[in-house]
Amino acid sequence: MMRLASILYSLISTTVAGTLVIAALTMGYDTLVPILIAAGIGFVVSLPVAYFVAKAIVETN
Repeated sequence: MMRLASILYSLISTTVAGTLVIAALTMGYDTLVPILIAAGIGFVVSLPVAYFVAKAIVETN
């Protein structure tokens, strides 16, 4: 399951981090620090999301 979670993490983390960066830019935070913070939060939040998605995929099979 960890292999599946790591593959899903590579997809989910870029999506969530990109979404948060776009949200930060939309709110007017266009300097380096807020963009890096948004991307970092996206990568951290994606860890449990990838785990729970992988868990749901494994349990349904």
